[in-house]
Amino acid sequence: MDHFGGFRPTILPNETSPDGGCGEVSNYANVMAQNRGGARNFASRKSHALNVSQISNLVAATAHANALGLPFNRMITIHWERAGIALPQMPRATGRFTDLMAKAIARRGGATAWLYTHENGEAKGGHCHLLAHVPADRAKAMPAMQKRWLRSISGRPYRARVILSRPIGGRLGLEKTNPDLHAANLAEALAYLIKGANEAAAQQFGLKRLEAGGLVIGKRCGTSQNIAAKARLGAAVMK
Repeated sequence: MDHFGGFRPTILPNETSPDGGCGEVSNYANVMAQNRGGARNFASRKSHALNVSQISNLVAATAHANALGLPFNRMITIHWERAGIALPQMPRATGRFTDLMAKAIARRGGATAWLYTHENGEAKGGHCHLLAHVPADRAKAMPAMQKRWLRSISGRPYRARVILSRPIGGRLGLEKTNPDLHAANLAEALAYLIKGANEAAAQQFGLKRLEAGGLVIGKRCGTSQNIAAKARLGAAVMK
């Protein structure tokens, strides 16, 4: 059985694959004032790895994004610690970033879907990996917009090497020009995001690449509402 719902983690030659060694980030000063994140972001909620339920949700959300015509076509890595965001505030900062992204896309009449995972490492500190659908008419403007969002979140000047944002597969529009190649690269990107799995999840999903996810305070992963479990259930009922 294909645990990835049709997404097979395969790296193809001469194609871009996720590089966890770099990243870019946002700004943070306004995050605390907005008190975003809800009960699931309480400082008392701590974890060190993704579990079976969380990974199942991320895999199903990826498939549902495809079904909605919103396939993930961009991978974004944000090094929140480098941006000046403390570990307990990382989930709120990520929430603010995705809000700003969704609003920027909606203003042009577009739609998006996204999911993320949080990790924490000795060299990188707290950071976020995010897969998102970005409409073609917003793709080229994304780098500049992201830096503005980061400044507004952190309240600090943008620092180099805080955010890495690039098309999945290394080419804009790959999901349309070569769907099979895009699917293979998306599978690899998703496998990269869930590499911080616990032992049970790694065995169930047959994960070959594993790395310690580190201590995360608050939500370890999440999705946009339109591809969350409730939305998927509603879509299934409508069929």
